Amino acid sequence: MEDIIIRPLKQDEIPILEDLLYEAVYQPDKENPIPRTILEQPEINVYIKDFGDKKDDYCLVAEVEGRIAGGVWVRILAGEVKGYGNIDSETPEFGISLFEEYRSRGIGTQLMTAMIGYLKSKGCKQTSLSVHKGNYAIGLYLKTGFKIIKEQEEDYLMLLDLKS
Repeated sequence: MEDIIIRPLKQDEIPILEDLLYEAVYQPDKENPIPRTILEQPEINVYIKDFGDKKDDYCLVAEVEGRIAGGVWVRILAGEVKGYGNIDSETPEFGISLFEEYRSRGIGTQLMTAMIGYLKSKGCKQTSLSVHKGNYAIGLYLKTGFKIIKEQEEDYLMLLDLKS
């Protein structure tokens, strides 16, 4: 079993959020990936734009053999451009992704569990996320306690009650 270190993102590592966000974009056709320019769209870019400037921005990364394998980040996305998983102006929304070579090793579960623990320690009542219906990560979200609260055409809006 490899050593996995879950730790807060360091200030000088913030640029890796762009790579993590791109990894989080659902790719229905692996042969024809969606171009990275999608990150320029306001409704996508809002997940990382000026990350660390808001008091509720928080990110954990998984480090394997000195390399960042993936990350989970939260922020409240209730401004002019709302997140896909927006519930209200008090609910932090999850973003999570792993670089392909680190998937299916339980790292995502460790990241989710650590972030859920962090949000509980901060007194958050709930957290949300949006996931494409074709994304295999739905199983991870259900396993960590998220529930589907709204089905949309292409995705699910999921909510985790942190009070219990």
